[in-house]
Amino acid sequence: MKTLRLILGDQLNIKHSWFKETNNDVVYCLFEMRQETDYVKHHIQKVIGFFAAMRQFSLDIESNGHNVIYLKINDEKNTQSLTDNLSKVIEEHRIENFEYIYPDEYRLDEQLKVFSNNLNITSKAVSAEHFYTKRDDLKQFFKGKKQYLMENFYRDMRKKHDILMVSDQPEGGKWNFDKSNRNKWKGDVSIPNYKLFKNNVDTIVSDIENAGIKTIGRFTTKTFSYPISRAQAIEQLKYFCEHLLIHFGDYQDAMHTEETYLFHSRLSFAMNLKLISPKDVVKTVMNYYRKHGDNIHISQVEGFVRQIIGWREYMRGMYWAFMPEYKDLNTLDNHNKLPDFFWTGNTKMNCLKHAINNSLDNGYAHHIQRLMITGNYALLTQTNPDEVDHWYLGIYVDAIEWVQLTNTRGMSQFADGGKIATKPYVSSGSYVNKMSNYCTNCHYNKSKKTEDDACPFNSLYWNFLDEKRDQLSNNFRMGMMYNLLDKMDKQDLQNIKEKAQHIIAHQDEY
Repeated sequence: MKTLRLILGDQLNIKHSWFKETNNDVVYCLFEMRQETDYVKHHIQKVIGFFAAMRQFSLDIESNGHNVIYLKINDEKNTQSLTDNLSKVIEEHRIENFEYIYPDEYRLDEQLKVFSNNLNITSKAVSAEHFYTKRDDLKQFFKGKKQYLMENFYRDMRKKHDILMVSDQPEGGKWNFDKSNRNKWKGDVSIPNYKLFKNNVDTIVSDIENAGIKTIGRFTTKTFSYPISRAQAIEQLKYFCEHLLIHFGDYQDAMHTEETYLFHSRLSFAMNLKLISPKDVVKTVMNYYRKHGDNIHISQVEGFVRQIIGWREYMRGMYWAFMPEYKDLNTLDNHNKLPDFFWTGNTKMNCLKHAINNSLDNGYAHHIQRLMITGNYALLTQTNPDEVDHWYLGIYVDAIEWVQLTNTRGMSQFADGGKIATKPYVSSGSYVNKMSNYCTNCHYNKSKKTEDDACPFNSLYWNFLDEKRDQLSNNFRMGMMYNLLDKMDKQDLQNIKEKAQHIIAHQDEY
């Protein structure tokens, strides 16, 4: 029986059981398609990265003796549609059995489910063999409970997989060292040079241009710097352990005008394409910590592990628990547009200028830049979450819907009404100043609210609280802020609201 096996662009797991043995009756297929490059406008580096990793993966499995059909973006045989390409390959190669790995995106899951059901040959879907959890594990874990608290899920994951545990108690005496992970980086702790790969992608850039693919962002370095193979991902992970882990936790929330990555690992792109698994990452980090624990505090390691086995697995579980309805949630009824400067970086607000230009230049921003700068601003200006979703899904090289949507619509925009976040993550300029040097040399004054040079975040913050009082005033975590709002002089509040509404109406002037 001749079998066709599909590999999607985010399923590049060379350690998958499919590849343990070669079989001349099995053919693997990978397609570069306009279906995937065009459903949202992606960062140029994201498209480059996916194509580069897919092409490298194809070469790697082919060199291991597997049969591969690979359609590049401009191949004459490429229909640019996943199901049309599959149908043509099945017919041309007289395929008798079709197999695919369960997609991590609802859209593709539905497309392949319908396609397989309509085939007149046998078909089967198999596990990605990547995550710690199965799709429905989180839903079952929270069954019958009113809240889906990540911390409860995270603690269960620690126990279940015996990570940073001593018997049944957390190593170091605490489950969570988050309070130790909020330091501002002031330049007093040196940051090693980043591990940047020099993957030549000239051919891919030409292919993208010739195909007429519309992209956003910038690409000026001529080489793609993120890992595009398992070997490179392992090299990146080793570099993180040896040079960056020692201060990761301390500064994981910090932001700085002169630093793009600080102590972050830059592994999310490789992980989300499945070049390397979360188990590989956690095991390597833990092994390094066990050998060098005298020099590395547990808070550095716990902060990193929490991102992997807690947050990443939790977000995927929430995605599958609530899709497809989740994608349309807009509990706060926000409908404004994103300003043009989200695509240009041309704004006088220093924090947004740096966070957005980092994103445009590198297809990257770490979680606090996404949550408390761009996301905070979008929420305070009451932006339609559809607009925010499209920008986040397109702008970041690591953005795949299962992890982007829940982080954006849930954590960042509170559009799900609190399924993921227990309160909206909004702040005035004081938080930005606390965690960064963005406020230094900014056109605006972080301490002012209504003057011409007042930080826009200040008036936007209080205006947002007042505008969303009906939805948020009963939130137990917002009580203190609403008490302060209620004590505010009525005329002062009116002036603040007028200032905020002027900002929202003229965003590209700020």
